[in-house]
Amino acid sequence: MLDEGYIKFNSQRRDGQVPHPGALTELNRIRTALFDLGLIGVLPDGIGYGNLSIRISGLQFVVTASATGAARILQPEQYCLVESFSIAHNRVHSVGPLHASSESMTHGAIYAANTAVQCVIHVHSRALFDWLLQRNWPSTPAHVPYGTQAMADAVTQLVVQQAHLPVVFAMAGHQDGVVAYGSDIASTFTLVRNTFERIKA
Repeated sequence: MLDEGYIKFNSQRRDGQVPHPGALTELNRIRTALFDLGLIGVLPDGIGYGNLSIRISGLQFVVTASATGAARILQPEQYCLVESFSIAHNRVHSVGPLHASSESMTHGAIYAANTAVQCVIHVHSRALFDWLLQRNWPSTPAHVPYGTQAMADAVTQLVVQQAHLPVVFAMAGHQDGVVAYGSDIASTFTLVRNTFERIKA
């Protein structure tokens, strides 16, 4: 069974205004494209998978909210702002009507590890996942589950070892989980799409 959608950190949410910069329109468009490719969606049991984020400033980022995988096009209220997070204390503080994505700690770890990163995309594809692992692309250890402090630490180590952007890697301990990050939305999406299309060629 796909281990997805469950928040494993201490999620502390408050109501408030979520910033919606112009880049959010592009992010939402990219999310719909990923949905149409089947890389974001919902399982038969109703559990959603896949999430995206963009950096706002410092370590703050806007991310798709938890349990939004079923929607092809997200509405503004389905995003939230991660104001702060602590890997050491397994805690995420967010603003918005819904809780932040269950992968928010991973997103935060990537932003913290490389200040040049402006976008993070997390998708699911068995074919893409297997293709990356079979070719020894970057990956997190198979014993590390998603959404945990251990995953955040593993992602941090992976990111600091990559010299160029964008990057795509497999979450070996998160069935079918694939993450991409880059200096902008377009290049990050292009890497995911082109790699996915490459395996189908």
